[in-house]
Amino acid sequence: MATQPDFGRFDVLLLDIVRVFESRVVFACIPQPSSVSLLFPADAYRATFTRHAEGTVCPISFVKDVLFPYALNVLPEFLAEQWDEPSFAGYRNAFPDEYRNDRSAFEAHVRDLVARDVKAPYLKALQGHLWTKGYESGVLKAPLFPDVPPFITNAHAAGKKIMIYSSGSVPAQKLLFAHTTAQPPDMSVLISDWFDTVNAGPKTDVASYTTILSHHPDISPARWIFLSDNLNEVDAARQSGMHSIPAVRPGNAPLPSHHPLSEFAVSEFTPASIAQAAAAIAAKTLA
Repeated sequence: MATQPDFGRFDVLLLDIVRVFESRVVFACIPQPSSVSLLFPADAYRATFTRHAEGTVCPISFVKDVLFPYALNVLPEFLAEQWDEPSFAGYRNAFPDEYRNDRSAFEAHVRDLVARDVKAPYLKALQGHLWTKGYESGVLKAPLFPDVPPFITNAHAAGKKIMIYSSGSVPAQKLLFAHTTAQPPDMSVLISDWFDTVNAGPKTDVASYTTILSHHPDISPARWIFLSDNLNEVDAARQSGMHSIPAVRPGNAPLPSHHPLSEFAVSEFTPASIAQAAAAIAAKTLA
């Protein structure tokens, strides 16, 4: 019989996705109150993981070089066909007044926001809508890092909760995880909850993580662990009471050496690496 992976003392895995897209998948893990061991024995703990996604579960280049250009490429034809359609009205009316009634101004504003990497919620909603056809047609597939599918699958099988937190809209998050290069490709069925800047708030605000925790009041903050490639987000999550670990993944910029948590960053997603990093951070905090 195969050995069950030890995901430690956490109940929730909160995962981030990638920084450039500001869509975070976070793995949050939660320890059972009956145990205080930093070794995170599987028989004493259950876990929830919350993650940031792009740059954490899939390459930043997928967002920067594939998703963003795809949306801009299909935008002119889409606006020509859908501008006056009732199904598009909600997206158009979410934009500032000066862009709602002028198609050219609308398109120019979208291109400007993307060029400046502005994380406006109304832009993120539109991008998710534009990506829908690309995902459903098979043109777009999210290339997850090889260690991500087994990590999520094993965590789910072990009874952990996997949640996503991203500045990309919740619909866009669901599209990404439903259309991946994994086998089977639909990983969305393994995700317990989804958060973005609308239903939670900005990724670097402590209040956003407090809001996420309030959606699951039965789980103590100390039983969550958040993984992200953004140290400002890691700090905010920790201030909310969650555990949090920085991640360094292929294609990401190096973490600043002066930050006290940079030395504990994980480069691969395995139960052992996350448990060891969490234990090391806890030991340093108590020292």
